[in-house]
Amino acid sequence: MRLKIAACAFAMICLAPMAHGQEAAPPLTFGDLTVSGSVRARAYSWNWFGSDPSGDYSYPGALFRLAFSQNRKAYDWLVELGAPVIVGLPSTAVQAAPKGQLGLGGSYFAANSNSTDNASLFIKQAAVRFKGLGGVEGQSLKVGRIEFGDGGEVTPKNASLAVVKRERINQRLIGTFGFTDVGRSFDGAQYTNGTAKTNVTILAARPTQGVFQVDGWGELNINVFYGSVTGQVGNGGNVAGEWRIFGIGYQDYRHGVAKTDNRPAAVRNADTGDIDIGTYGGHYIEVANTRAGPVDVLLWGVVQNGSWGSLAQRSGAFAAEAGWQPAGIPSLKPWIRGGYNYGSGDSDPNDQKHGTFFQVLYTPRVYARTPFFNQMNNKDAFVEFTVRPSTRLAIRSDVHSLKMASSADFWYSGGGAFQPSTFGFNGRSVNNNSDLSTLWDLSGDITINQRAAVGLYYGHAAGGAIPQAIYSSSDALRLVYAELFLHF
Repeated sequence: MRLKIAACAFAMICLAPMAHGQEAAPPLTFGDLTVSGSVRARAYSWNWFGSDPSGDYSYPGALFRLAFSQNRKAYDWLVELGAPVIVGLPSTAVQAAPKGQLGLGGSYFAANSNSTDNASLFIKQAAVRFKGLGGVEGQSLKVGRIEFGDGGEVTPKNASLAVVKRERINQRLIGTFGFTDVGRSFDGAQYTNGTAKTNVTILAARPTQGVFQVDGWGELNINVFYGSVTGQVGNGGNVAGEWRIFGIGYQDYRHGVAKTDNRPAAVRNADTGDIDIGTYGGHYIEVANTRAGPVDVLLWGVVQNGSWGSLAQRSGAFAAEAGWQPAGIPSLKPWIRGGYNYGSGDSDPNDQKHGTFFQVLYTPRVYARTPFFNQMNNKDAFVEFTVRPSTRLAIRSDVHSLKMASSADFWYSGGGAFQPSTFGFNGRSVNNNSDLSTLWDLSGDITINQRAAVGLYYGHAAGGAIPQAIYSSSDALRLVYAELFLHF
């Protein structure tokens, strides 16, 4: 299998330079109709904690997208098709609890009726946006099947601020789960009223199926409501910042789907009550230009209440981060960042309160580049280092110290609901341990031209006391993938 992944990666890297000398092709247009598309292909290799050969496997996956759009003065519309292809999945990477799914290959296999080869075609987006409502510039209403990520309502003009927001704010609670070979969309309506300084966004929608399940046609019996106000700080001087306050309502009516939490299995399975959670919070990010180079800070936090079936939801999370781009090294353009992310855990499985931070419908891989954990019941202290030796190459390495917020709770992974009969988050008992892992990774992203890019990633997660107890081994988790991205 390792020879197979090496061959796939080699083929992708050799194919990509063929596009290097090509001129950037303009979009395909037929009158005022625009046709665009993309292909993202990856070859993955997983080696899950321990020496079990079921956790050592490789497989390729790809997502093809083709869109048709038209832009008029009063409205625009978009129809996009998605076609995921995932083949050669491992048939033994799903094991009985507490071992569970041994990497995302097991997740794809379980989500597609235990099939090793899977493909589908569905409507990924189909929406109409009405612009200039009431004669107000910047006021619009989008209706249909759309993609949405919280925190992505506005792109700051300051380039450094935009990167911080994209990498460390966007999709913390609602997202497309775009790292997977299927992704997630939303059926509903999005209202926007934006000016140069302030943006108001309101969303009412239902998430679609997808993520690991290749059939992305249907929607789930879940309601999501989101409202935010975002403001820009600074006037183009030495300081640029942004603030946002927001609220999220989440209602899960999928009766018969067992919730993932730390209660005894019999109690958990008997609780068929709905999930109805409110999440309230905000963020502030700022970049200040100093003589020593730009310095950035980030603060993000939320509290949650409502009901988790028969339990009262009482939870929260926060992030505090900072970064520095040292001046005087223009050949590398280094950027050093670090911080601490906390998501509350549940300290008592027998009381009437659910204290685990619920991460709603987010995109895990933005915040867990080797996605074997999320921010639920989690303490994540990290350092990140990025260099850009050229405009075409970015190299990044992270180190994360991962521990449980509560040793009475679970080790959680996943990014939320994606099919009618699956809860969407996995949980493993931590056996009163708190040490999950130390994760180190390295990635390289190469822009070949305006239509092609390649990427390589390696993640190495040393097993702490928790995976050692579950998998009876101190062996590490490893993820390697090679990626080719083409678009027109």
